[in-house]
Amino acid sequence: MSSSGEERGVVVADSEPPRGNRSRFAFACAILASMTSIILGYDIGVMSGAAIFIKDDLKLSDVQLEILMGILNIYSLIGSGAAGRTSDWIGRRYTIVLAGAFFFCGALLMGFATNYPFIMVGRFVAGIGVGYAMMIAPVYTAEVAPASSRGFLSSFPEIFINIGILLGYVSNYFFAKLPEHLGWRFMLGIGAVPSVFLAIGVLAMPESPRWLVIQGRLGDAFKVLDKTSNTKEEAISRLNDIKRAAGIPDDMTDDVVVVPNKKSAGKGVWKDLLVRPTPSVRHILIACLGVHFAQQASGIDAVVLYSPTIFSRAGLKSKNDQLLATVAVGVVKTLFIVVGTCVVDRFGRRALLLTSMCGMFISLTLLGTSLTVIDRNPGQTLKWAIGLAVTTVMTFVATFSIGAGPVTWVYCSEIFPVRLRAQGASLGVMLNRLMSGIIGMTFLSLSKGLTIGGAFLLFAGVAAAAWVFFFTFLPETRGVPLEEMESLFGSYTANKKNNVMTKGKQVVDEQ
Repeated sequence: MSSSGEERGVVVADSEPPRGNRSRFAFACAILASMTSIILGYDIGVMSGAAIFIKDDLKLSDVQLEILMGILNIYSLIGSGAAGRTSDWIGRRYTIVLAGAFFFCGALLMGFATNYPFIMVGRFVAGIGVGYAMMIAPVYTAEVAPASSRGFLSSFPEIFINIGILLGYVSNYFFAKLPEHLGWRFMLGIGAVPSVFLAIGVLAMPESPRWLVIQGRLGDAFKVLDKTSNTKEEAISRLNDIKRAAGIPDDMTDDVVVVPNKKSAGKGVWKDLLVRPTPSVRHILIACLGVHFAQQASGIDAVVLYSPTIFSRAGLKSKNDQLLATVAVGVVKTLFIVVGTCVVDRFGRRALLLTSMCGMFISLTLLGTSLTVIDRNPGQTLKWAIGLAVTTVMTFVATFSIGAGPVTWVYCSEIFPVRLRAQGASLGVMLNRLMSGIIGMTFLSLSKGLTIGGAFLLFAGVAAAAWVFFFTFLPETRGVPLEEMESLFGSYTANKKNNVMTKGKQVVDEQ
């Protein structure tokens, strides 16, 4: 047995770093991993403004512009699908670096684009980076963070997406003063700069301890756990739990061991996920796909991408008023994402999802009703309906951001068993991006076919169905160690036994 192995068998309290240092280290890791989300959010926000100039400069049709706006999410399916296998192969950390490289190349290609096919190539490359980033950031954070703060830290990617959206709006405003043929190129091309800093910063991060255990590198895994756990006892406990989940016997304590069964390296994972899943894994997979579907199918990207159009149809005729209202959407969304992140470990995942979806349903119903009233009274200025429409857009993004926005990524990054986590999470991200792309590329057509009010009433129906799904199907996971998640699933109901057990575990963790 090596010296590190001996240390893992005995708690040496005097050598422990201060608890605050450990918390700050886990916090720093989560910040760096989530930086990819800033670039993603920037791309979403900046395209909403750049599209106006791109359409005029490259002489695009409305259909071409609509495809350009939403195709990024379809392209991202490639990155999402490959991210699980890639992260098991080269590790979580270098997968984040790879995502940054795709962002860098995509931003440069779009910035130097001279025609529609050229900019679509850049969009394709950036889309692959989006797929990688959206899957790997929450997975890495969930695997590094201790159970007591996992929800808080795993919410960071969603916060950073919204910060990126706001930065995109600022970039639109600043570079819009340049000549038309230069302004949109600077807006898109400047996105390459943070990718470089991201790649450099990520190299200072440790690798995921769970990936290290899967590779048999127990000594390196314990070093990371010791830096990110609240106590040395917790680090030892986490290591033992991960070893058992990976199929490594407790008596194997050397720094480097041969993993008896390396199914977690990729072999047999898809079979265990899709062909012959256990009842628990099947429940987990359905829960993950259901949460991701509900997040996007309830219409959030329709609001984020087409806010000026919505406010115009609501009766705000001034472009300045539309812009101010759109910026307000970004501000409200970001503020409430922060609120959701701060309370996710206090109130739990399930409670926030239910509260969020209820608020979204009410907001969408009122928004759809007000827009329908405005449409049926052309030429009239119905101040109450206009005010209700603007207000309910704000309440919709607020209630989305307090629950469905951040909790989706937290929940789906923590519920899969360790050997299935990367590929399972990637399936959820693929569905998320597919629905986002469909909504982004069809909203204008949908609003013409059903009326814009009818489109939002349709989204309200999705939100109502999602609430029922969450209530009956999702167990609470707050405070449960990752290695024990599987025990909560399998009955296909969120029964009281699971909720009580989870609350009991949370109390133990907090103590």
